[in-house]
Amino acid sequence: MTRKVQCQALGEELDGLAFQPYPGDLGKRIFENISQQAWQKWLAHQTMLINENRLSPINPDHRKYLEGEMEKYFFGEGSEAPEGYVPPDE
Repeated sequence: MTRKVQCQALGEELDGLAFQPYPGDLGKRIFENISQQAWQKWLAHQTMLINENRLSPINPDHRKYLEGEMEKYFFGEGSEAPEGYVPPDE
């Protein structure tokens, strides 16, 4: 049976994550309060941030920036798209 969480990002009860997706306290908060659906949306947003800002996940400063954006995305005022970003036509 799938674990359910009251997703803080999407505001409804949804399937929870199968495992803690990020280390530390932030990862624990995400595991306990964020749904699979919201996590997938974050991964797409994170990919956009990495590509548009030309970030490297192995750079400690870039990782710190992404972690801050992750916390804002799930538990703060939200993570904004980079200035000048134009989403692709779908």
